[in-house]
Amino acid sequence: MATQPRAWQRMLSGRRLDLLDPTPVDIEIEDIAHGLAFVARWNGQTNGEFAYSVAEHSLLVEEIFGRIASKAPAKWRLAALLHDAPEYVIGDMISPVKSAVGPDYGALDDRLAAAIHIRFGLPAEVPKTIKQQIKKADKISAWMEATQIAGFSEPEATKFFGRPDKAVMEGLRITLRPPVKVREAYMERHAALIAFL
Repeated sequence: MATQPRAWQRMLSGRRLDLLDPTPVDIEIEDIAHGLAFVARWNGQTNGEFAYSVAEHSLLVEEIFGRIASKAPAKWRLAALLHDAPEYVIGDMISPVKSAVGPDYGALDDRLAAAIHIRFGLPAEVPKTIKQQIKKADKISAWMEATQIAGFSEPEATKFFGRPDKAVMEGLRITLRPPVKVREAYMERHAALIAFL
């Protein structure tokens, strides 16, 4: 008799997260912050002493989203902070790999995102207009990362991510910090946003 393949992961919190059927009760912010702080964006192909983590990227996207949608309530800023949260268990794949994997990756990501949103008091699915604003902030962040730490020229980054509004990026710089510091910053920002829900 064949046994089902294991589809869950044990978290440092002790939770067992079923990747195929995730439930909000098995999701903890400590696990998300820890995982994202140790997941490198750009497959680790960035300049600097530390990898540029998904947690650091998420903090930047939330900041940019706040500039784009300055009147947005805290819950949508929280959605921006959590926009890549499923990557704490499925990792960060560059876009060409996601395309090669196909729709199954997107379905897995969507199920995890819904459980994460519900766990922190958000609707399972973010409204389309908010999702578009978060995507815009994500692309601006990607452009900044590409030009500041991933070796892209500005024209090359613009070709892939679009031309960002310079005013939205004013005063922002990519920072590379040790994972432990990024984990702390992510948890602090999460707590600050949760306090306003």
